[in-house]
Amino acid sequence: MSVSRVYRLLRLITLLQSSRGYSARELADELEVSRRTIFRDLNMLEMARIPYYYDPDRRGYRIERHFFLPPINLTLAESLAILMMAGHLRSGGRLPLMSQAARAAMKIESALPRSVREHVGSVLRHLHVASSPTSRHEGLDALFDELTDAIVQRKVCRLVYISFHDKAQIRVIVRPLRLVFVGRAWYLIAHSAKYRETRTFKLGRIRRLTVLDRTFVPPPGADPAKPFGQAWSMIPEGRLHDIQLHFEPMVAGNVAEVQWHPSQRVEWNDDGSVEFHVRVDGLREITWWILGYGDQVEVVSPPGLRKRVAEIAAGILARHQAKEA
Repeated sequence: MSVSRVYRLLRLITLLQSSRGYSARELADELEVSRRTIFRDLNMLEMARIPYYYDPDRRGYRIERHFFLPPINLTLAESLAILMMAGHLRSGGRLPLMSQAARAAMKIESALPRSVREHVGSVLRHLHVASSPTSRHEGLDALFDELTDAIVQRKVCRLVYISFHDKAQIRVIVRPLRLVFVGRAWYLIAHSAKYRETRTFKLGRIRRLTVLDRTFVPPPGADPAKPFGQAWSMIPEGRLHDIQLHFEPMVAGNVAEVQWHPSQRVEWNDDGSVEFHVRVDGLREITWWILGYGDQVEVVSPPGLRKRVAEIAAGILARHQAKEA
């Protein structure tokens, strides 16, 4: 393709993005070519999947308003942050949206002045973000996009899903409510007709998705802003518990400086230890978090949680003593 035609196509795109509509004759006059050439150029845009259309009200051709986003004036720090996070997440594990984020970062980088681009590149070489391990999500971009559309359009879906709970591959009809990233993976929050309750479905275990031609009304009481209620992490059990934990000075600072749960309250003792208070739905998830601190934590209340932790700790001790013997 000649340079003159590339230049003309760029000018054509600029005209079609304007607020007014241009007829084929007006476009031909503006670009100083024939109407036949204009139609060939419009066909070229169609081949490039640039969505132009004829607006009968304005009697002219236009490009879909949201196809090209308006320019954004990013500061140096904002550009640096976007490029760093896009690069980090892409290298840390393939997650849905990361391929799009990588392409966006490349566009931002290419649009930066050379001096700024070189400065950002030199800074990025001295920055590193270490994150926790995440589940593998290769090949889930299309599934993620389909679910996003189904949630917005409130479309009922059929899933073929590997269920660890049922220890089988199941087929289930769901009403998709929300996509959330928790801990290490993306999950679909959906109301299940099979189980008659709202459940979580890990995207990596969805083997097939079929979006049905049926819409739904969200179930009463469903709060998409709080999909897990007051659960410690993501599995509510239907009963609230007031929990008090005592952390020894060795780990007290590390525990106190993190907001583990919206309800948490911390009291410092004179010896540097901490009393940790939290109100959560269910005991199972917080039990495993407590055990991670070993002998540096003691369950003060409730008695049921104290007993559960003690039983698991006794089981760990028995298993390791048996192997030593």
